[in-house]
Amino acid sequence: MPDAPAAVGDEVRLCPFDFAEALDFDPSLASLLAAGPVSRIRLPYGADAWLVTGYEQVRTVTTDPRFSRAVADLDYPRLTPEPIVQPEAINVLDPPASTRLRGLIAKGFTPRQVERMRARTQRAVDELLDAMAEQRAPADLMAGLALPLPLTTICELLDIPEPDRPELRAQAWAMMDTGAAGRERAVQAKSALRGYFAALTAERRRQPGDDLISTLATARDGGEALTDQELAVTAMILLVTGQDTTTYQIGNIAYTLLTRPALLAELRARPELLPRALDELLRLIPFRKGVGIPRVATEDLTLGGVAIRAGEFVHVSYLTANRDPAKFDRPDELDLRRPAQPHMTFGWGAHHCLGAPLAVLELQVAIGSLLARFAELRLAVPAERVRWNTGSIWRFPLELPVAW
Repeated sequence: MPDAPAAVGDEVRLCPFDFAEALDFDPSLASLLAAGPVSRIRLPYGADAWLVTGYEQVRTVTTDPRFSRAVADLDYPRLTPEPIVQPEAINVLDPPASTRLRGLIAKGFTPRQVERMRARTQRAVDELLDAMAEQRAPADLMAGLALPLPLTTICELLDIPEPDRPELRAQAWAMMDTGAAGRERAVQAKSALRGYFAALTAERRRQPGDDLISTLATARDGGEALTDQELAVTAMILLVTGQDTTTYQIGNIAYTLLTRPALLAELRARPELLPRALDELLRLIPFRKGVGIPRVATEDLTLGGVAIRAGEFVHVSYLTANRDPAKFDRPDELDLRRPAQPHMTFGWGAHHCLGAPLAVLELQVAIGSLLARFAELRLAVPAERVRWNTGSIWRFPLELPVAW
């Protein structure tokens, strides 16, 4: 979709969004938030776009039907050389089409279904921590816990055969590569994932089990059911999103706690504070870079005092919304006693992450068990020697050496 040039006088900010220094907030995003709730930006790939940074304005864009994801061309402005999204995916649909899909998918994420995963998650965490203890310190927390746990959890939930998991993980990673040289690999990975899940979901249609794919394959909402393409793409999205965020946030949260001794000591003394602490950590930690999937304005309108024309791309930043001083007092501080305010780490509106309860469950079990198991857990290297990912849209430590 061609993008109209910015109006005369509009400053277009070049935004590579490649900042990856520990978990410091991207100064480009901080500058855009300070400049105003809506700015004109240019990303590494695709056309120019508007970026909405203010909390209330982000909430407007994510709930106002005049901003549509369904009409967003797949060659949208983005950070990756190859578009990540799939045409049939729920994350590029608008209500009522997305409402229908969400209603069907939500049947696999009911509170009862998620709670059923607690014992299985606890068992997986205990096994991983047992292996770390047997290995003896120092150990890499990323390799020992953060990487295998979410992959194991989502693959068990989807009943994906264990031999297939490493290659699926590698393909999901390739899709998130921000380097131009990785485009061909990203195209191949996306095609391979689609083919794999088309075959797998067809098999679950024929012989359903008690896994989530089978639940979705047999789910009915009135007379509605997922089509074959919708089922395959949904299963693919569940694999990718069901591991990435939780993997990186386990590492990020552990790093944050291990570099804040007073906070760590308080959580050890008062473990009942962990759910509140995790919620505040999820708000504060910039776990990804830049922006995700844009929307398109379907008519001329004004937002945050800025005129946006029909057909223009509009990105939102949940990262800046989580640090908007108009919404959060002292937003750059980690405060466990902050009055509860809903953050946007799992999105907002019609595209709020359906798997958020499962992600929170995994974080609670993983971090809580880690702190309880290793009473003197500490970084095994100085914090400044921890290496951070720079090659994809995610922010996380490549390794997190710990001792106890």
